[in-house]
Amino acid sequence: MIGQRSRLSHGSDARAAQPPLDWLTFLLADVQGGLGPFLAIYLTASRHWAPGAAGLMLTIAGLATVAASPALGGLVDRVRWKRAIVVAGAVAVALAAMTEAILPRPWPVGVAQLGSGIADAAFPPAIAALSLGLVGRAAYTARVGRNQAYNHAGNVATAALSGIAGWLIAPVAVLWAVTLFSAASIAAVLLIEPGAIDHEVARGADDGREPQDSAVSGRHAIFGSRPLLLFTLSITLFHFANAAMLPLAGERLSSGGDGGTGAVWMAACIVLAQLVMIPASLLVGHRADRWGRKLLFLIGFGALPVRGLLFALVGAPGGLLAIQVLDGVGAGIFGALFPIVVADLTRGTGRYNLALGAASACWGLGAALSNGIAGAIVDGLGFSAAFLVLSGFALAALILFALAVPETMPVGRAA
Repeated sequence: MIGQRSRLSHGSDARAAQPPLDWLTFLLADVQGGLGPFLAIYLTASRHWAPGAAGLMLTIAGLATVAASPALGGLVDRVRWKRAIVVAGAVAVALAAMTEAILPRPWPVGVAQLGSGIADAAFPPAIAALSLGLVGRAAYTARVGRNQAYNHAGNVATAALSGIAGWLIAPVAVLWAVTLFSAASIAAVLLIEPGAIDHEVARGADDGREPQDSAVSGRHAIFGSRPLLLFTLSITLFHFANAAMLPLAGERLSSGGDGGTGAVWMAACIVLAQLVMIPASLLVGHRADRWGRKLLFLIGFGALPVRGLLFALVGAPGGLLAIQVLDGVGAGIFGALFPIVVADLTRGTGRYNLALGAASACWGLGAALSNGIAGAIVDGLGFSAAFLVLSGFALAALILFALAVPETMPVGRAA
């Protein structure tokens, strides 16, 4: 009877934690990685930094995120204070934003970006662990789809609010807005009852079982799983192909001479893609346990080479906006399915968040390399050639995933 009351209490706590988790994923849309684009505008437009210097600051944050992801994923697996990791990350982002607003000089901004980048590496495994530990494996797919839907809705809302604040007040107002969103995200995570989190399930155990720590080392959980390695390679190719596409499209628009109009079209492209990602994420949450992971992922992978090919052929702003629907489909499916597939492949190991961080670091590195290599192709051969090369990598990612990565949905899950 005591054990039954304990399970009932945990279930009640977990249900009560759902709304705070919704708010947390909504608010972190601005806190996690939201600083970069607005910081670049602030530094170049208000502080008259050279574009290259501003870009270097963003690179520091990106490299810090890639380098810190595996270690922080492993930390999330080992500790029970997962809420504190989110709090620490939000505090780091808030301090970074305040530093950049008050001391917009190279060294302070560089250090702030380093801290912000490390914080960005902590959020995904912490949110994944909280979600899995709160709802368990049976409901995890639906919870991840819901997380991503709230995250994309938050991206739309915060982009609009930040844009209005930057226009009506000053570009620096965006940095103070990030600080406020960081404080709100701390309040949201603290509303999650600690007792509602099953920390064994949160790090990859089956429901009701202890993870096999003595049998599965972190190295073996990652390098001993051929499907996980092939999946990581395919998503790294996907992000290498994807990361530079929209920035290149924006550069081609701006090269026409009307930078103001180009900026408006780019903003519209970003908002449209985020809006499409909301139903795409919900589709994954509702159907991935019925249709399987692979079919949905193939749709997401397949949208990218088509998008690159259309970018190579279409240069008009209206066409660019229509093409961005494909970005919403591909990225929306990817964002929701990625943590689910990693959870499938690390089931029972107790190393879920370590693997999640390591895989994130790999595709983050692919995304970081994308813009530099694509830019070099543009300099030598033009925009169309760059889009065609990126489409080729996207097609390679699709073929690799289709032929080498198995269906990961547990047997008997389909309904």
